Amino acid sequence: MSPAQTVPAKSYERLAGAALGTMCGDALGMPVEGWSADRIARRYGRLDRMLEGRLPAGSYTDDSQMMIAILRTLNAAGDLDPAALASRFVTTFEPSRGYGGRIYKVMNRLALGTSWDRAGTDSWGNGGAMRVGVLGAFYADDQERLLSAALDQCRITHTHPRGLAGAAAQALACGMACALGARGAEPDPQAFIAHLVDKIGPIDQHTTERLMAIPALPRGNEAVARELLTSEYACDVSAPEAVPPAIGAFLAADSAEQAIVLAVSLGGDTDTIGAMAGALAGSYWGLDALPAAWLNRLENQGAGRDHVLALCRRIMG
Repeated sequence: MSPAQTVPAKSYERLAGAALGTMCGDALGMPVEGWSADRIARRYGRLDRMLEGRLPAGSYTDDSQMMIAILRTLNAAGDLDPAALASRFVTTFEPSRGYGGRIYKVMNRLALGTSWDRAGTDSWGNGGAMRVGVLGAFYADDQERLLSAALDQCRITHTHPRGLAGAAAQALACGMACALGARGAEPDPQAFIAHLVDKIGPIDQHTTERLMAIPALPRGNEAVARELLTSEYACDVSAPEAVPPAIGAFLAADSAEQAIVLAVSLGGDTDTIGAMAGALAGSYWGLDALPAAWLNRLENQGAGRDHVLALCRRIMG
């Protein structure tokens, strides 16, 4: 798939879609994090409403908190400044949001003055991918800068090639989703995955192989897509097992709502897989395609929904 395009992919509608899509998927998946797909289906059927979990209904977790730090950095600098972003990760760190255990050590090292490019751990977790969707939307018209920014923000916390490749794949996928949405073009799953594989191959072969394993998915059939994706992927906290099913959920969906519901239904690391699918859905279909009932339910105190929308407006100038 050629990245060339005649319509600018970057816009407020798609940046805000990526940001609020991340928050919607995060909040929808939060109450069932760690559940199996079967348990979610038995308890809720089709989980398409925000529920209370370890946090109040509509709350976001560490996924969105770190995404908001990226937006604040873009707003302040007009570009991805990894040193400034690392500082924001520390100052906005709220353990109650559900950060992984390794992140506590990273935050401590950063707080003690360790350089942003020396504080991360050799982790192949999905933490670098969960927050990166807004960079895909921001740099949608410049794939090379998109890739370098995605890798830099990941290195702050995750330095293993699998973690880096997952973050790069998610960011590139969001950038491609923006470009396709701007042109009004439907994604060709085979071409979409092939382009990702071409870009990610030099970073990590294992992640590339897991991207290539995304099955042929029937468009709009949640039940079949869920079965195929859960049969192929662990849907856990590792980047190679979380990023591909999120991309698969997007490619299988007919709407932003369906992409996010499908992603959350896969079980496992539901808030993160939901957040990543939400970023893709918002990048492609735009802010207005996200269900109003979800947007109205999102956390909106302090650094909540309206704060994020205001950041996106300022970033887009």
